[in-house]
Amino acid sequence: MSKHRRDPDLVRAYVRTGGRTRPTRELDLVTLVLTAKDPLPGASPDARRVMTLCSRRGALSIAEIAAYLDLPPSVVKIIASDLMDSGQLVTPTPAESLPEIALLEEVLNGLRALAV
Repeated sequence: MSKHRRDPDLVRAYVRTGGRTRPTRELDLVTLVLTAKDPLPGASPDARRVMTLCSRRGALSIAEIAAYLDLPPSVVKIIASDLMDSGQLVTPTPAESLPEIALLEEVLNGLRALAV
């Protein structure tokens, strides 16, 4: 007889996020984050691991953090969004400060002209 078992990673992920299933921010797998300050006292072990990894390696994507720490990306998104909410993690370039497409096209055209 085969006994039905639950996937232990599902329980672990639920516990790791304090029962939450969604991050407080919209983060993609390619969203880059880096440390802005030291971990706050009382930070969870997973939050400390994320902070340590980012402080050692610099800006990392959510996917890279998940791979390095062997955590589900959904868990990393929740942990990272919490750390961003508390100011401990930041994105290197806020979306609102990205250059206009027209400017990027002008730069590209200028580079192409130099290459000829």
